[in-house]
Amino acid sequence: MPKASKSKFDPKVFLAKVGDGKAILKFDKSQIVFSQGDAADTVFYIQKGKIKVLVVSEQGKEAVVGIMEPGQFFGEGCLNGHPLRISTTVAMEQCVITSIAKSAMLAALKSEPRFSELFMSYLLGRNSRIEEDLIDQLFNSSEKRLARLLLLLANFGKDGVPQPIAVQISQETLAEMIGTTRSRVSFFMNKFRKLGFISYNGKIEVHNSLLNAVLYDKPEIVRNDD
Repeated sequence: MPKASKSKFDPKVFLAKVGDGKAILKFDKSQIVFSQGDAADTVFYIQKGKIKVLVVSEQGKEAVVGIMEPGQFFGEGCLNGHPLRISTTVAMEQCVITSIAKSAMLAALKSEPRFSELFMSYLLGRNSRIEEDLIDQLFNSSEKRLARLLLLLANFGKDGVPQPIAVQISQETLAEMIGTTRSRVSFFMNKFRKLGFISYNGKIEVHNSLLNAVLYDKPEIVRNDD
């Protein structure tokens, strides 16, 4: 009987329900989930909406370092012994989020192999993304970095068709994420639109041609300096 019970464990159902050490939270657009410097004792899982991750330097300069979407965890640094939050997380739209106390998270990881697999898969995917971002910053022009970021924000490749970026993101935020200026982002966005790589219809829609330009290093992408 215990084995049968274990086989029925569904990590997604587990994450969607209130339980011991778990709560379902709702955040409105622009509402802060946690702030840099807060005590870190909870892991969060996004059921619905997108979360912006930003950091503030000692000089007070703020920078966006990531955007989290449904199916992703954040705040997991507390599991690695970080007592304080090293970033601020803000809802970019209405969000539904599962909060899991550190003790409940550790217990679930220890007792439920399928949950451990889900969490490990997320960590490995995030690690690969960080490595790709580092290579992107080191070797690619700001134009190509912007192209890649737009493809990532549109979840391009998941179903093979063009799709709009789900939330409105300012050019200033895009500039912060790729390490360039807002004016350069504006220039590249206008260029992408003229080339048919993207279109505006209330929201940005990314086309297959942008993916092809990045994959095959077309001159209009790679011959531009920062």
